[in-house]
Amino acid sequence: QVQLVESGGELVQAGGSLRLSCAASGRTFTTYVLGWFRQPPGKEREFVSAISRRSGSTFYSDSVKGRFTISKSNSNNTVYLQLNNLKTEDTAVYYCAASTLYYKIDSYYYTPRSYGYWGRGTQVTVSS
Repeated sequence: QVQLVESGGELVQAGGSLRLSCAASGRTFTTYVLGWFRQPPGKEREFVSAISRRSGSTFYSDSVKGRFTISKSNSNNTVYLQLNNLKTEDTAVYYCAASTLYYKIDSYYYTPRSYGYWGRGTQVTVSS
C-alpha cells in the first residue's frame, strides 16, 4: 500500500505561481512513477505531469509544458509540482498518483488507469 497526501492548492490570480506537494508513505519502494493529474469542473481527469522515481525522467502534457515543473525528493518521499504563469483554465482539483507498473513506453503513464494509488486532491483556483 502507498498513501499519498497532496497540499499547496489555493486561490491565486492569473499569472501567479504555486507549488504543490505530494507526500508519499508506505511501500514507496514499489513505485516506478509518480504523477500529477487534474480534474477541471465538469470535465474528466487529465494528465499533467509525471516523474520516474528511479531515473528522474519527467513527462508533461502539452498544455503545461514550459509552465509547470515536476521534481522529487527521494529523501523525504515527496513529489512537487511548481506551477508558474497560471491561467484560469488551470483551475482544477489536482491529484497525486503512484504507479507500481513498469512500462517501456512513456505515454502509458499519461492515463489514470496506469496508477493504482491516488491522493484525495488539492484545489487550485486561478482567478482572472
